[in-house]
Amino acid sequence: MIKNKTVALIAHDRRKSDMIDWVKHNAIILLDNDIVATGTTGKLIEDTLKDYWQVNTEKEDFFVNKKLSGPMGGDAEIAAMVVNGQIDFCIFLIDDLNANPHEADIMMLLRQCRIHNIPVACNRHSADLMITSDLWGTDYVPTKPTYINFNRE
Repeated sequence: MIKNKTVALIAHDRRKSDMIDWVKHNAIILLDNDIVATGTTGKLIEDTLKDYWQVNTEKEDFFVNKKLSGPMGGDAEIAAMVVNGQIDFCIFLIDDLNANPHEADIMMLLRQCRIHNIPVACNRHSADLMITSDLWGTDYVPTKPTYINFNRE
């Protein structure tokens, strides 16, 4: 199971209830990790996990590292953390049914996760598969992506 990692959690407004339900389902796992989130999502996660934290952990304190809201730059702040090697896993529940005014920031964050080989889940099924992977906590080291010109001749 995933442990002692930094997990980024981001959810658009119409996906926040889905994120909170996912957080409740994975509360015990999440408490063994550091959580970074965009503003409102982070506050909701913190409020949700406080009850689990008091009952299930010996940590002195629990908090979510809350960044700005997504439209105000929170996605960009988390993307910078990805670039600096400070994020191990990202879950981004995107509202694909509505336009987002900060689409460029969303795409930038997803692109940086791909470039820096950070697992990123954009739906609950992928998030569940990734967070419960047997590879977490082993000596597994992902290979770095290679970008080599391909000669079609």
